[in-house]
Amino acid sequence: MKSCSSCVMPETAETLSYDNKGVCSVCRQIEFKQEGIDWKQRSVDLDGLLADSRGQSDYDCILPFSGGKDSTYTLWYVVKKLKLKPLVVCFDHGFMRSTLLENNLRTFRLLGVDVVNFTPNWQVVRKLMFEALRRRGDFCWHCHTGIFAYPMWVALEKKIPLVIWGEPSAEYSSFYGYDEEEEVDERRFNTIVNLGINAEDMLGMLDNTISDYPVTARDLKPFTYPPSSELRKLRMRSICLGSYIPWDVKKQVELIRKELGWRGDEVEGVPPEYDYEKIECFMQGVRDYLKYLKRGFGRTTHLVSIDIRNGRKTREEGAALVAEYDGKRPGSLDLFLDFLGIDEETLMKLVEPHIVAPQQPLDVEWAQSHRMNQKPWDADQWSRTGRGKDASIQSTDANSRR
Repeated sequence: MKSCSSCVMPETAETLSYDNKGVCSVCRQIEFKQEGIDWKQRSVDLDGLLADSRGQSDYDCILPFSGGKDSTYTLWYVVKKLKLKPLVVCFDHGFMRSTLLENNLRTFRLLGVDVVNFTPNWQVVRKLMFEALRRRGDFCWHCHTGIFAYPMWVALEKKIPLVIWGEPSAEYSSFYGYDEEEEVDERRFNTIVNLGINAEDMLGMLDNTISDYPVTARDLKPFTYPPSSELRKLRMRSICLGSYIPWDVKKQVELIRKELGWRGDEVEGVPPEYDYEKIECFMQGVRDYLKYLKRGFGRTTHLVSIDIRNGRKTREEGAALVAEYDGKRPGSLDLFLDFLGIDEETLMKLVEPHIVAPQQPLDVEWAQSHRMNQKPWDADQWSRTGRGKDASIQSTDANSRR
């Protein structure tokens, strides 16, 4: 498998391309970010944008919030540096961890902000997880669409014409580059977020004959992007803070630890030095493992590549960590299979159509021989309520509904 000659990202990574020196497109984007952007002018541009919304309604902006490092830093910056009054909007994907919840409470109280929390119907979520896994090999459709769509509905309801997100996608992928304007709009939602499946598509895909809870269009509204005509009436802007200030994860984590007492956590498949990464979800290890099954790399490849681009690690040091941590079967997979009411062989069959060459299919025997030794300290606390064995929602035959 070909990989970048600068970082360690492989050719199977989505949107990645290589130049004639074998350097990947994201590495080149970060070079442009570091050398080709006038950040002072970007700051001026941000001030001008904020002038249009500051003090115009009950809140100056909507701030979507997961409690991870990026949204926590964004909230701190918006309150302490930009002096805005945000309405914080949290979308509960169903797998929140105790450290995260403690971080969130501390952050909200120290910064003094109003918060809206939304939790979608779990019976709907379970069906969406299975269908997204079957259709795209990624069970997180409900999480990503909800996180990016629901705050926009709140913005419409409250008539708040500005939504501020954290890092731009150009930091990690090549859907957009740092040399272009990246608005977090419907185009971006359809390009990056929803896996090419909108809520209307999903409604038609779901099998409502095998559940006591038939899903309707009303159930899927939180996962549906609001009408563009309504957003235009409000003159909505939905921006990334990282498009206006230079994004530096390490420095930002240091700041929120100091200013807010923010704590990292253990995450399956992630080296301890990256305890700030993806602490929001106790199913994160499963998602990264599925990426390995499909594309031949996991979370550690992504993390060390960021450090290599920023001169904090050599390529050799990064490759050593990748060899140690990527491609291990997480213990949380057993709980995940319980939630969906399927077995591991079925999972492998569901993933197989989504494998990206030159990655090759792996089987249950391989998985059992590559079990992860790491068990997060709070693993026994993770909720087991709502598993498939409690109320089965689909057949265990992966081919029965193709």
